[in-house]
Amino acid sequence: MQQILVVDDEIGIRELLSEILSDEGYQVRLAENASEARAFRAQTRPDLVLLDIWMPDTDGVTLLREWASAGLLTMPVVMMSGHGTIDTAVEATRIGAYDFLEKPIALQKLLATVGRALKHGVEQAQPALSLASLGRAPLVVELKQRLERVAALRTPLLLTGEPGCGVELAARFLHARNAPWVAPENHAALAEAPLELLSQAREGTLFLHEITELSKVEQRGLLLLVSKLERYNVRLICGASRDLAEPVAHGAFDSRLYSALVATTIRVPSLREHREDVPDLANLMLSRMVEAKETPPRQFTTAALNALRNYDWPGNVTQLESVVRTLALTAPSDQVTLEEVSRALPQTVHPSLAHGLPFDQPLRDARDAFERVYFEYHIAREGGNISRVAETVGLERTHLYRKLKQLGIRLARKTENGE
Repeated sequence: MQQILVVDDEIGIRELLSEILSDEGYQVRLAENASEARAFRAQTRPDLVLLDIWMPDTDGVTLLREWASAGLLTMPVVMMSGHGTIDTAVEATRIGAYDFLEKPIALQKLLATVGRALKHGVEQAQPALSLASLGRAPLVVELKQRLERVAALRTPLLLTGEPGCGVELAARFLHARNAPWVAPENHAALAEAPLELLSQAREGTLFLHEITELSKVEQRGLLLLVSKLERYNVRLICGASRDLAEPVAHGAFDSRLYSALVATTIRVPSLREHREDVPDLANLMLSRMVEAKETPPRQFTTAALNALRNYDWPGNVTQLESVVRTLALTAPSDQVTLEEVSRALPQTVHPSLAHGLPFDQPLRDARDAFERVYFEYHIAREGGNISRVAETVGLERTHLYRKLKQLGIRLARKTENGE
């Protein structure tokens, strides 16, 4: 039975909608304000939300924005208002609302809208994650700001980043809701029928993942496709996990295609660059699995979340999602512990230690050798950002500088500035 959450501060409207929808065979839950709706959504995911705009504690548009920012807008939401305006409807739709109903709501219009919204929710199930749920670290906030600045452009966009870091999430962030989204699993169509891809994506978005591996024929197809984008009104977004300049220099990638794609380029940061977001991401992934009834209710212990945060995640968000899924399905109890996380994470050895520890040296020299490798490792891992290194290793920044000087570790100028 499909579940509908009705959020409205007027008891008469709540009861009327509940009676109508219950008679239609839906399971109805009621909330009289945003606070109750927020608490309900934290516990479960309804199939549809009918959300009033004007409420005494928090207005519906603000609540909608909260859910979108937290990655909780995974169900269709229909806004309701007795004082509706076009601007409000447009804003709610931009945030992610499916539709807008003006009070008093006609019975047939209500049932038709509910039916369409529920069908849309099933057909257009959103991916488990969105850019909004990727995190709140400064790097992620900056990424969202850069994407927003190019959102209105129709020129090709190149998104670069390590495999699994969230390039497709960034692409979906720019995609207009209710417009075509075409993301072929392989690139064969570029060689065989590039214009067919444009036809499928007309008035929408065409996303091509990992274009660094395109064959010469596929590159020619993409170059043709780029020349026809305006005619089909398609936004082209491409992903690349490595710098295209090198294959261009070696003749493996078409220089004309490179020039057409590289004009607008945005880098998506790796997960280790915003590791402070890992605990929230892991909790969100786990709660999504619980909501989907893929696993019994579970939660991470604080120690387990700290271990996930401190791991390097060479496979980025994709690897984190895989590990969370493994832990959720194999944990012997409702508490996912540090021991279980340690068993699930691949154990790696830093290359500088691969030849063994200096056991044949005096203790002081051996300790200095280890600390030198230790700090060089963390400086490299944090991209030279000394503020993050200090936080990770648990030292005050001033103390860290003294230690690095003592060990003879020289810092590049931008590293010394903590940039």
